[in-house]
Amino acid sequence: MRRVPRQVPPFDTRSPFFRYEALAAGLTDVDLRGERFRRIFQGIYVNFSTPVDVRTRARAALRVMPSGSHISHCTAVELWGGVSPDSSQTHISVVSGSVRSVRQGIKSHLALPGAAIVALGGMPVASPTQAFLELATMGASLVDLVIAGDSLVKSANVGPEDFVSAAKQWRGRGARLARRAARLVRPGVDSPMETRLRLLVVFAGLPEPRINWIIRNDEGGWRLRFDLAYPELKLIIEYDGRQHADSDRQWLRDIGRREELDEMGWRIIVVTSQGIYSEPDATLKRIQKALVERGAVGVPRRLSSEWTRHFSQ
Repeated sequence: MRRVPRQVPPFDTRSPFFRYEALAAGLTDVDLRGERFRRIFQGIYVNFSTPVDVRTRARAALRVMPSGSHISHCTAVELWGGVSPDSSQTHISVVSGSVRSVRQGIKSHLALPGAAIVALGGMPVASPTQAFLELATMGASLVDLVIAGDSLVKSANVGPEDFVSAAKQWRGRGARLARRAARLVRPGVDSPMETRLRLLVVFAGLPEPRINWIIRNDEGGWRLRFDLAYPELKLIIEYDGRQHADSDRQWLRDIGRREELDEMGWRIIVVTSQGIYSEPDATLKRIQKALVERGAVGVPRRLSSEWTRHFSQ
């Protein structure tokens, strides 16, 4: 019986490939160092037309690591569309007993027991809640962990209760941090700075504001929406990233919106990045004073010092 030759798939440089694969396909080291290709990690390349983004790096890392590995930690959060702590490395977890390949730009971890892994874009990736737990095990700050959770609720079709449940079941490293952070995750958060501002308020012992409060017109339609609000006090806390500072149209729109709020009896406190990173104490005093002036009940006269453990003074 004549043997049928095995069909070898064509060499596709648009996906990450090893140097030895390129040489076997007829390319040379001179080709790989030229303008047609880019190196992702040591010994791994891709066609210049392929963007070297988080997905491409993740695919390349999986080719390096042993079978059974999965994309994890910060990289998994990013693949789900969330916001992770800053990391220049691609994070991947391997099963116990595997031989890890060491390459600059790749951070390898041992997979957590019972890790929840799902397929995402054809890759094995930690589930959103699993990635959340992985961040806790690597010592992410409480604020960064809540930011990750808030962003994943928005981008990955999970709810705060999913994080609470996963953290409750976890008994390993970072369990206490994960449980605390999970209880602070909220739906409807639009940005990391909104999370930071809310946590600053909460850690100071002030009442937690409502998120993305919508002011409606007489017909019940959408009129105005704000980041954080105490609707019963008609008090709004708004983060202003100043991305529209140079836009006359946006500036005029903001003026009109604030005049409209004045007519309805609402007060707005605008907080910029400086008020969170450089002057958090002053920001808290502004909010505390406004709460008292608007008639809030139970506002502490002395702020909790917990906020100082998470925000610079």
